Amino acid sequence: MTGGEVKTVDVIVIGGGITGMLTAWNLAEAGREVVLLEAGELGAQASGANAGSLHLQIQYPEFAKYGEDWARAYGPCLGFLKDSMALWQDLSRRTGEDLGVKIGGGIVVAQTAAQMKLIERKALIEAAHGVETQVLDRAALFKLAPFLSEKAIGGGFCPLEGKANTLRVTPAVQACVEQAGVTVMRNSPVTGIEAKGQGYRVTTVKGSFHVPKVVNAAGASAGKIAAMLGLSIEIDGFPLQVTVTEPVAPLIPHLIYSAAGKLSLKQAPNGACIIGGGWSAAKRNDGTLATDPVSLTGNMAIAADVVPQVGQMRALRSWTAWVNGTPDWRPILGELPAAPGFFLALFPWVGFSGAPMTAKVTAELVLGQRDTASLRGISVLADRG
Repeated sequence: MTGGEVKTVDVIVIGGGITGMLTAWNLAEAGREVVLLEAGELGAQASGANAGSLHLQIQYPEFAKYGEDWARAYGPCLGFLKDSMALWQDLSRRTGEDLGVKIGGGIVVAQTAAQMKLIERKALIEAAHGVETQVLDRAALFKLAPFLSEKAIGGGFCPLEGKANTLRVTPAVQACVEQAGVTVMRNSPVTGIEAKGQGYRVTTVKGSFHVPKVVNAAGASAGKIAAMLGLSIEIDGFPLQVTVTEPVAPLIPHLIYSAAGKLSLKQAPNGACIIGGGWSAAKRNDGTLATDPVSLTGNMAIAADVVPQVGQMRALRSWTAWVNGTPDWRPILGELPAAPGFFLALFPWVGFSGAPMTAKVTAELVLGQRDTASLRGISVLADRG
C-alpha cells in the first residue's frame, strides 16, 4: 500500500494474538476479505507468552476473594469455556500440527479444612453450570496425584482442564491464517479510527482502510483502540511473569493449582515444568517489563510447597507478558450499540483458554449468523444491551 491509498476490504481485525488470528481465519474461510493488523509480531504478547494453561473451572483465588455471588454471576461463562475446550481439542486437526493439547484435568490442592469448604462450595456452583469438579478427600487425592506434598488434605479435580504448547500454537495458526488468504500486517499499529459513511476508516503507520466492520481483539490494548472512537471499555493490562524449569522425568500429568496461594503448575512434553499463576512482573520507567525477583521466589516457593520435587529443579528462564483483565472476569463480546459494525472480542484473564470459542462467536456475529443478545449472561455487552 502507498501512504495516500485507502483500500476497501470486508473486515479489519485488530490484534494478532490467538483470538484475532482465529477470528480472521474463520472470516476468511467464510469468504470475507480480511486484513489482520498487529502492532508487533503475531502472538508476541499474552498469546505467545502465557503459561499455556487451558482453564475451565472457576479460579479458586478469585472465588475466595470475591465470594459466591461473584461466582454465580460468572457461572454462565463456564459453558462457553467448556465449548472452547472442545474446539481446542480439534485445533490440532484443523491446523494439521501437533499443538501439544492435552486434557489431563486440573486439581486445586487444599491444605486446610477452610480451603476444602470453599472448594466444595465452588464445585456446587460449577455443577449448576454443567462443569464437573470432583471433591476429593486425602486418600482419593493421593491416589490421583501421589507427587503432591504431605501437607495436602484434599482437593477439587476438574477433568476437562488441560494445557497447550504456546510455542507451537502461534506459528501453526499463523500459517493457516495466511493460507486462508488473510492479509497479515505485522508491525502495523493502528493510529486512528473514525466513523466514515457506512463504516470506518482505520489508519495505520503503513496506510489506511475503509471497512464496514472492525473487530477489536487487541487484548490489553483494546481500551486504547476503542478510545480512538471515543468509546470506553472497562479493561486493563496487567504485567505477569512465568518460569520454566529444566526438563525432568515425567511427574505431573495434571494442571495444578494451590488453595494456599497463586499457582499454575504443569509439565511440558519435554519434561520442563511451567510455573505461573498470576504473579506480577515489574514495569520499567519506559513501559517495558522485567521479571520481578520477589514474584519469582514467591511463585517457586508455593510450587515447591505443593509439589516438593519442584524444589529440587533448576529454574532456567522467566519471562513476562501483558494480560488483559477485569474485576468480573466476564467476556466483553459483541457489537457495540454506540458503534454499529464495531465488534469486541475480549475474554479477560483466561483469553487463551477461551480463544477458539471467542473467535467462533465473533465471526458469527460479524457474519450476521447470531446477535449479541444471544450472549446474555455471558458477555457484559449483551447484558447492557
